Amino acid sequence: MEKDWNMIEVLRHARHDWLNKIQLIKGNLSLNKIDRAKEIIDEIVVEAQQEARLSNLNLPEFASLLLTYNWENHYFQLEYEVLDDPIAGRLDDSVLSEWTDSFFAILDSSVKPYHDNHLSVSIRHEKEGARFFFDFSGILTDMDQLKKFFKKKNADITAAVQELAEEELALELFVPFIRNGSE
Repeated sequence: MEKDWNMIEVLRHARHDWLNKIQLIKGNLSLNKIDRAKEIIDEIVVEAQQEARLSNLNLPEFASLLLTYNWENHYFQLEYEVLDDPIAGRLDDSVLSEWTDSFFAILDSSVKPYHDNHLSVSIRHEKEGARFFFDFSGILTDMDQLKKFFKKKNADITAAVQELAEEELALELFVPFIRNGSE
């Protein structure tokens, strides 16, 4: 289960991340690697834009899960990308967050520890809801546990496995807008 971060811990981690990024820039500048320092700054700008887009989705639990996931010790590294402008309707943040947290826990226990495992999450809004693309690359060690997880049905979301192999997992998750109270 995800950790419940308090404000001081969040600020401590954010400050630590920023200091690391500044040190990277300073180190490259001191080595006269101006182009690499500019690349790092560009990467920071893109990351900050994605953080802002994620924060603007009106999904605070889900955004918190993604924003803080890499701050904890896990066997895969998480990346995310919001492909569109803010979502035009209201999604059930709790249902999405609970499903995603459960999926992350199953995936974390199904991969080869200390291997170069990555999960990319892309978010795109659609007419009737939002689609979440989960693309994993690395080494999966417990396919049965994953298959069992994907067989569980959820009335509020639709998960469709596109690929499940030893070194790859591709999954689409569709979450419809909440009908009463949708914008």
